[in-house]
Parts: sequence; C-alpha cells; structure tokens
Amino acid sequence: MQIELIQKKRVAEIVLKKEPANAYDFSFMKDLNALLDEIEKMDSVTVVLINSALPKFFCAGADLKVFAKNTIAENDKMVALASNATAKIEASKKIFIAAIAGHCLGGGLELAMACDLRIAKAGNYLLGLPEINVGLIPGNGGTQRLLRIVGPSKAMSILLNRKNFSPKHALEIGLINELFPVEDWDRTMENYAQHLSEGPSMAMAATKRAVLDGAYLNITDGLKLEQQLLKPLNGSADNIEGMKAFNEKRQPTF
Repeated sequence: MQIELIQKKRVAEIVLKKEPANAYDFSFMKDLNALLDEIEKMDSVTVVLINSALPKFFCAGADLKVFAKNTIAENDKMVALASNATAKIEASKKIFIAAIAGHCLGGGLELAMACDLRIAKAGNYLLGLPEINVGLIPGNGGTQRLLRIVGPSKAMSILLNRKNFSPKHALEIGLINELFPVEDWDRTMENYAQHLSEGPSMAMAATKRAVLDGAYLNITDGLKLEQQLLKPLNGSADNIEGMKAFNEKRQPTF
C-alpha cells in the first residue's frame, strides 16, 4: 500500500508510505487523487492531515528513475495528475495540513505548499525545489504558490540558487507556519489537527476561500469577496452557537 487513509473523528489522515522516499509515479498520484475524491465526500471531515510513515522523508517528489525511463507523453500525464491533486487540495472546503518531519523536495514541497498550513518538525533534513538541476522547473504549482507564500524575491532566490534549505530557514522566510520540537511529534500533530477540526467548518472554509482567492484580486474586489463569503455565515448554526457561547462565557461546541 502506497498511501493509507485513516479517519479520527473529524480529521482524515493521509499517510504516505511508499518506500524508500515517497518518490511518486503515475500510480502513486492516481491513488492520491482517488483518496482526495473520497475525502471530499466525507461530510464529517473538516481537516485533512498529510504526513509520512517514513522517518527520513515527507516526500522526495517525482521518482526521477521512473521519469528517465518514461516517454515525454507519459511524464506529461504524471505531471498533469500531480498538478490535479494539488489543485483539488486548494479547491477543497476542508483545511489541509502538511506535517513535515523529513526531506521535502521538489513535488513533495509542491504538495505541502498546496496545503493550507505547513507544520514542520525540528531536525536535520532539507526542503527545496531542485528541479532546475535537471533542466526543468516545478510543474505542480511550485513557482506560483511559492511566490504567493514567500514573495517574488525570495521565490526567485530559492528557484534559481539550486540550494536546499533547513526547516529553520523555511520558518524564517514564512514557507512553514510552525516549527515544533521532536518530542511527542506524532501526538502534537494529532492534537493540532483535532483542535483545528473542532472549529466552525463553514467559517473555516470561508476563511480559506477569502485568503486564497483574495490573493489574486485587487483590494476592491477582495473586499467584495469577503462580504460575499460573510453573508451566508450570519445566522448560521455555528454563528448562533458561537454567539451563545460567548454570552454564556463558555467554549462553543461546533
């Protein structure tokens, strides 16, 4: 089994487990796309956690040995399938978290960047987009999502300098959201995801759309989008519960 799906309450966990480095091929990406479609139909799930069962790797990106053997047409199909997977993550109403605890390179980092939050484990491993070393550029949204996360200047440096970097540096430039200690990593990530899943799902989905879609708009259109997303929340069950909990000085139950 290359990928495993585990549901824990309102959290769906996608576990990458393709030895030795979660380097993906067409079959792997086909499985991932199928799992993403399945998760999208799981109404009880509000948060999706993507992590790795391998101790040294989150994901090493495309399997270059397979890539070298394939025809150009076969590689184009694999890249399109991988790009489709990252697009599904970004379009989903669910909140996706990448739990990075090992090398996260090329298409692996592109997968993580498609997620809404990137949480990394402190350690001596590397992140990067080294595609230029084989005469290519990232093809799964890497150039476009990177510049929107860290800005054009830092993105250009990462893409052209051909150097991978530490999780500490990734935190410093804003590529990852949090850097957690090694101790109790699995428990920490499970608690993090469960806490997030206890939030108001409609407001969380609206927040995701406001930020991701708003990034492509000018401020005037962005503010209009914000108002459009706010309207359905007023008077919703979560809104009523949140206001009631506030007045009763207790934690809301969404």
